[in-house]
Amino acid sequence: MIVAKHTKPQDCPLELGAFLRELEKAGRICQEQLDTLAGRCRTAAQQKNHLLTYIADQHLDDQLHTGSKLTLEALTRFLAELSGQEYFHIDPLSIDAAKVTQVMSYAFTQRHKIMAVAVSATEVTIASAEPFIASWEADLEHVTRKTIKRVVANPSDLQRLTEELYRLAASIDIAKSGSSSRAPGLTNLEQMLELGNMKDPEANDQGVVRIVDWLLQYAFEQRASDIHIEPRREVGNVRFRIDGVLYTVYQIPMQVLNAVTSRLKILGRMNVAEKRKPQDGRLKTKSPEGN
Repeated sequence: MIVAKHTKPQDCPLELGAFLRELEKAGRICQEQLDTLAGRCRTAAQQKNHLLTYIADQHLDDQLHTGSKLTLEALTRFLAELSGQEYFHIDPLSIDAAKVTQVMSYAFTQRHKIMAVAVSATEVTIASAEPFIASWEADLEHVTRKTIKRVVANPSDLQRLTEELYRLAASIDIAKSGSSSRAPGLTNLEQMLELGNMKDPEANDQGVVRIVDWLLQYAFEQRASDIHIEPRREVGNVRFRIDGVLYTVYQIPMQVLNAVTSRLKILGRMNVAEKRKPQDGRLKTKSPEGN
């Protein structure tokens, strides 16, 4: 069942036949395509994927745009228009990962297939690929005490980035759990005097290893030419240079950032104890595709 455009979303998941009929009404597919696809039985593996992913995998010709296919991105935009909700392209470099992962638990995001993509003082923007399911809104609005803004996002991006951001946040929490919190209000000199009393996470700690692995993989995916790790007073900035522009991708507590830096030095066969002189190192890692 598909709810009419611009009506209030109801708890109704997308259904293949109904969605195909909406595509046919809009002139995006022909009757023959509708009959062929609607008559197929999806395998167990295909049923695990989102409906839009399944349709995109059929490589259907877009009848409204000659020479184009109904890609996952095109189908997501169509769903956004159908639901009356704004389409949202998830750009990892523009998301404050530390903020959005605090909005709800990872279990909640997986249960409802949603993800917070922006947070302000009064509003939280939630991305979903099921715009006609709204049963979770009241609970989230009550917990956050913020207005919920619904947007539609690519289901593949939604699933992948949710896992990546929450895994990173969990790794940082694990790394922090073994270190004492730095007392607020200390001057730089006082912080230096306190260093001997601080228990920083080890460079080979599992949480730190995961953070560095994510950092390298994410930089590769974003085609970054440089990774900048910039220590600050309370937190350190991790920035990627992409097409000549520096983007802040995450802020990491200084205790953890020191361990991340040490881990990179170990991988690059540099002197971990040397903190004043410039050093050169080299490391080799596999791409996400295993190349």
